[in-house]
This record gives sequence, structure tokens and C-alpha cells, in this order.
Amino acid sequence: MPVAAAHSNASERVLESARFISENSLDVFVPEVGVQEAAQEIIKRMKSTGYSTEEWKKHTLTPNTADAAAIEWIFVVDTLNFSFWSDRQCKAEQYTVTLDGTEHRGYWSLCAAINRAIAEGINITHASYYAHASMSQLSHIFRTDTCEQEPIPMLTERTQCLHETGRVLLEKYGGKFANLLQQCNGSAQTLVETVVREFACYRDEHEFNGRRVDLYKRAQILVADIWACFEGQGAGCFGDIDKITMFADYRVPQALCHFGALVYSPRLVEYLKASEVAVRQGKGANLPEPGLLPSGHKWEVEIRGNSIWAVERICQHIRASGVDVNAILIDFYMWDYAKAHPEAMASIPIHLTRSIFY
Repeated sequence: MPVAAAHSNASERVLESARFISENSLDVFVPEVGVQEAAQEIIKRMKSTGYSTEEWKKHTLTPNTADAAAIEWIFVVDTLNFSFWSDRQCKAEQYTVTLDGTEHRGYWSLCAAINRAIAEGINITHASYYAHASMSQLSHIFRTDTCEQEPIPMLTERTQCLHETGRVLLEKYGGKFANLLQQCNGSAQTLVETVVREFACYRDEHEFNGRRVDLYKRAQILVADIWACFEGQGAGCFGDIDKITMFADYRVPQALCHFGALVYSPRLVEYLKASEVAVRQGKGANLPEPGLLPSGHKWEVEIRGNSIWAVERICQHIRASGVDVNAILIDFYMWDYAKAHPEAMASIPIHLTRSIFY
């Protein structure tokens, strides 16, 4: 299967893949007027809130000290950073982890579970532990608050991801992701390439219109999290950080639609809305009937690829106005905005896919 473009640079391949997807999409579009208006609105909001890499550390569950332990924490979290949407409408039934008296759902439930395990003396961020951790041990670590709540999604796949990454680190990098990071010599692109080469679970690659397209959501957000944690200094100093693209998941596309930078065809909107109902009724992937959208399906790839392209176009407009910004900050801001304004997102359906890639 040919690659969309013969770039040696990982993020350039992602960007070229996004362009190719956008140019050949039938149901997802990036309207230029919407992009321009979104760029103006987003930069206005970011300026008013003083949004920067410092926002990453303001979250109570992320490491507040940029050190070697933080690097290993980030790697484990991003290795498991996928599929946290719930098919339960009632919050009381959703996967929940309470830590220090606060309930956490979605992505934050993962962070809370990792921090709870560390507090309990479990070496969950040590490759020597998670490379061989049993399903039973990991089930305990990622336990939900009550038996009435759904378990963490895709525990089998999460176990496989931890085993794979842990064993590679033990065999080739002295059991430390920090050692792999150091070998990349301050290059974000080298780090992305190394991660997708060494760890199969990070190879977010698909076929679209007869070509391979690379999206690399988790590999790129891994780099971005290290950069944000270290505020671009020390281990997080990457001279090519601005080459990293947006991280194509299911939440940021929803925010892009809200801001008018992404538009779905009527038939896709109808399908996504019907799927939200169908999935809650327990229906899986059975196209063309509404339900789970399979990973790699044309619609899923169109949504993710056009999201990357939309954020790139937004960045271009903002930079043209003289403001220094990159796709990472735009993505972080959009994700935080979507999580903080669920009422504004309520009418915009998300695509429901179970995948290890996001």
C-alpha cells in the first residue's frame, strides 16, 4: 500500500496525509470562511485567557514537577490514552475513578487511576512492572468506584499495549523511556519516528483511497505532553516542535464543528446522531446500520484527516496575523474548551469508534 507522500519526516507525512484526505473527502469539509472565522475567535479567546503550555500543569492530575519520573508517567499515560467515551447516558453508570474526593471520568479517569496506583505503592510507571503485569493486576489498578459502573473500556488491549512497550523498553532502552527520549537529541520528529518504529501500538496508519495515510495521534501527543510538562526546556526542548500536527481524536473534531472550521454532510450527521442512540442500545459495528464506526472506515478517516487539516489552516491564518502559535496549543485549547462547555457541544455528534489509536 503506497504512502500518500514520500516524506521522511513523520509530521510532514501526517500533514500530507491530511491534505490528501481533505482533497478527496466526500462527507467532511474544511470551509475556508469557517476556518478564518474560527481562527479569529480562537485567538481572541486564547489571548483573553492567556492560554499557554502552563495550562498543562494547572490540571491537578498531571505531574507538577518536570523530572525523570514525569517522563515515565507521561509515556505510560499516552500509551493508554485511547477510547474513554462512554455508551452509558447516566453518569452514575460511567467509568469513574475518585481520587482525593473528586470524581474523574474520561481521560482524567486514566490519570487518576495511575496516580492512585502510585499512591498505593504500585510501580505502574516502571517498565519492569507493567511489561509483565497480569490482567488481574491491571484490572485492580484501573478499577472503577462501584460495581454499578462500567469497567474501563478495552482492558485487554491496554494490557497488550503495556506489555509490548514495557518489553521493548526493557530489551533496548534499559527499562526507561527517558533513555529513548535522550537518544532523539532534541528532535520531535526523531522521537515520533522512533516511537512508531519501536512500538506497534503507536502505528496509527490507515488506507484511504488506495494510499496509506499516517495520523499518529498518540505518538505526537506524547511529544507534546513532554514539551508542555517541561515548558520547552530541558528534556522538553525540541527545536522542531512546531512541526507537530493536531492530534486527531473524537473530541476536537466536535469543537472544530462548533467553531465552523469543520462541516459534515447531512448523511454523515444523520448517521452519527443515529449511532449515538444505537450504541447506547448495545449495537456494534454493522454498517450501513447505525452503530460503532469501525477504525479505518472512510468516514472515520475523513473526520480525523480533515480535523488535522482544519487546525493547520487555522494555525496558518493566526500566524499570518503576527501571532506565534502552533498546532499543539490550538489542539490543547480546543480539547479543553470542548470538555469545559458540554452544553455548547451537545447538538454536535461525535463519531463513536473503539480504537487503540485515540
